[in-house]
Amino acid sequence: ATRSSSLPLRPLHMRSPVPQGRRHTLPASEFRSLSPEDAISVFEIEREAFISVSGECPLHLDEVRHFLTLCPELSLGWFEEGRLVAFIIGSLWDQERLSLDALTLHRPHGSTVHVHVLAVHRTFRQQGKGSILMWRYLQYLRCLPYVRRAVLMCEDFLVPFYQRSGFHVLGPSEITVGPLNFTEMFYPVRGHAFMRRNSGC
Repeated sequence: ATRSSSLPLRPLHMRSPVPQGRRHTLPASEFRSLSPEDAISVFEIEREAFISVSGECPLHLDEVRHFLTLCPELSLGWFEEGRLVAFIIGSLWDQERLSLDALTLHRPHGSTVHVHVLAVHRTFRQQGKGSILMWRYLQYLRCLPYVRRAVLMCEDFLVPFYQRSGFHVLGPSEITVGPLNFTEMFYPVRGHAFMRRNSGC
């Protein structure tokens, strides 16, 4: 089911005033890598998104800062008029499968991007922003010559969401967090050589 929002119609006689001089406004929509200065905004969105569902945050605030300091180029934020509305944080990993160390370590010589978290601000959910952001992120990863694939772990109810983005199931993850079990999934970034050549990288 799709959601539609109806905008209030402006009466015809109410014309928009012509702006006097040059207006300095923030871009309506912007995608960029995150920095440690974004950490608090990131964590507030993440905490609200995950605590209500699973009771656990994938990354704590110090871990958010840690990854945004070590590998900011593996993050992507979506900003609307300067406000963070959705984000992805990743780091490099150097094994075929994720282990407990993958939750906190960045392996600079790895060729696998571990996608730690994707979260959308509550007022912007159910608008397809998560799917769009993941698509933009995967397009971006294709431009990084050292990235061979992306991996993530998620709860079972999220598997169809990531499959629609092109991820494939690897199997049950060896990692558990409290009572939570996860499915490990991968996306073959290097397998898209044709798309890489034609993606403007």
